[in-house]
Amino acid sequence: MLKALRRAAERRRTASELAIAIVRRGLSPSFYRLWAVPDTFNGRFDMVSLHAFLVLSALEREADRDLSQELVNALFHSFEDALRDQGAGDMGMTRRIQKIAGAFYGRLEAYRGASSREEVVGVLLRNLYGQDESFQPQARALAAYMEQARDGLKPDALVAGRAEFGPLPDGARYEDDRT
Repeated sequence: MLKALRRAAERRRTASELAIAIVRRGLSPSFYRLWAVPDTFNGRFDMVSLHAFLVLSALEREADRDLSQELVNALFHSFEDALRDQGAGDMGMTRRIQKIAGAFYGRLEAYRGASSREEVVGVLLRNLYGQDESFQPQARALAAYMEQARDGLKPDALVAGRAEFGPLPDGARYEDDRT
């Protein structure tokens, strides 16, 4: 019994550390400055969701459903905290969280359903740039970054609570990289 409680507590701690890493990376100014991601609640939400997708996909490959669920719980606590920081009170919080949940899971499905870089670019254009085709270069660079970040996520590090996405964008490194 105590072993199970210790494992659950450890899983919550690991999920919390991963959620912090996801939020930190998603809020990195590089994405907003270099790739014109809108620096709004929605833009920040999209970047956190994008990084959550990368981590959850890596955990899915490892079939670690318990840690995945704890991570989603930790992320939703951070979403709720963000809403409260913006002045949202208890009234209507459930409705707001349900709306965020729909958007979050919708984005996960969109990324999961994209089987090529071009499809990922389309998802990014829709989610981040409001279908504005003039943001193609930024969406392409972000899709290339996603591939690099996905490759940087190692299962051993994740189960230890470390999401190692690799280097942040530097402005030139990912420019329309079609490799």
